[in-house]
Amino acid sequence: MKLTIILFLILSTAQLSSQDSLLCPGSFWTEDEGNLKMKEFSLEWDDLESWESRAQIIKQGIIEGLQLERMPTLTGDFNPTIRSTRIMDGYIVENIAIECFPGFYVTGNLYRPTEEQQTYAGILCPHGHWDDGRMREAMQIRCAALARMGAVVFAYDMIGYGDSQQVEHKIPYALLLQTYSSQRVLAYLLSRQDIDPDRIGMTGASGGGTQTFILAAIDERIRVSAPIVMVSSHFFGGCVCESGMPIHRSKAHQTNNVEIAAVSAPRPLLLISDGDDWTRNNPRVEYPYVAKVFGLYNAEHKVEHVHFPAARHDYGYAKRVVVYNFLAHHLELNSGALPFQDGYVEDFVTLLTTSELSVFNDDYPRPDNALIGYKEVLKSINILKE
Repeated sequence: MKLTIILFLILSTAQLSSQDSLLCPGSFWTEDEGNLKMKEFSLEWDDLESWESRAQIIKQGIIEGLQLERMPTLTGDFNPTIRSTRIMDGYIVENIAIECFPGFYVTGNLYRPTEEQQTYAGILCPHGHWDDGRMREAMQIRCAALARMGAVVFAYDMIGYGDSQQVEHKIPYALLLQTYSSQRVLAYLLSRQDIDPDRIGMTGASGGGTQTFILAAIDERIRVSAPIVMVSSHFFGGCVCESGMPIHRSKAHQTNNVEIAAVSAPRPLLLISDGDDWTRNNPRVEYPYVAKVFGLYNAEHKVEHVHFPAARHDYGYAKRVVVYNFLAHHLELNSGALPFQDGYVEDFVTLLTTSELSVFNDDYPRPDNALIGYKEVLKSINILKE
């Protein structure tokens, strides 16, 4: 097994070797350098036309850096498996798997409102690099609250986490597989008759924040985004699933996550930062840049930033309640559906166990056509040759 992993990494590294010099991993710049780079980037544009030209370069750089053109073009065939429907206090939880491409599955949970409406908002909820992933308490609470407010929420696994065990997490093409998986989750939500396509949002923290601003940048069907504790001028993401492919730099351009987040303008964007991680400079460095971009569209009211200088790197209560209000406003959700007493009360949420939230088990095994191992998965989509 170890030999197979080594051989795979050698082959994949060889395929990516021509792009290695273009990678911007982790803390690629210092804080000082990040600050100066934002000033350099600001010289690249001075009006709406010049910004949109730069934004298109950044967007195309992501698409080409991800090698998205190598992925299958699929319009349907999600083959969804939805089971274990549980009716809770104002919301419903279900276990779900959809086919990302033949033999590869996106796994997670659907949170739906109990209140019947003709259509609902749809919200994608990716998670970050926490051990319990989508099963963690903060994730369950925010998904349940957003569902009770009137959204259909899809909380889904990063590759190698939860039920997504067909490949390991830290593989060279992790960023491609995760972004494509997010695209398929979005397409699945839009395929549902109960989803309003004009009310689609996305939010995640840390690595989930990275997934959020990447998809919002390249897919305008994400109408509202809230990447939490992730947007930084100097930190590009510490995992291969964030900075392991050349989405920030090409032979013709250099950018960072601040500009990628800004590409979503003028669609509503919320940034939340704290004083204990790489977002500590958001009030002085990153947010002013993003706000200036929104100003080009006369959309200053559509971008918000909240900073918690005494908080740490998480998606805790204080951050969640900010998101509740932001998404309620821009996705037309009912924040009044949440209990409120000197602040939002989340004790209506029933926390479920890992086994209860798991999609696959002895009684519900993974589909027979499931590809096992990164080698088989990548060969199936012609990323890895025989």
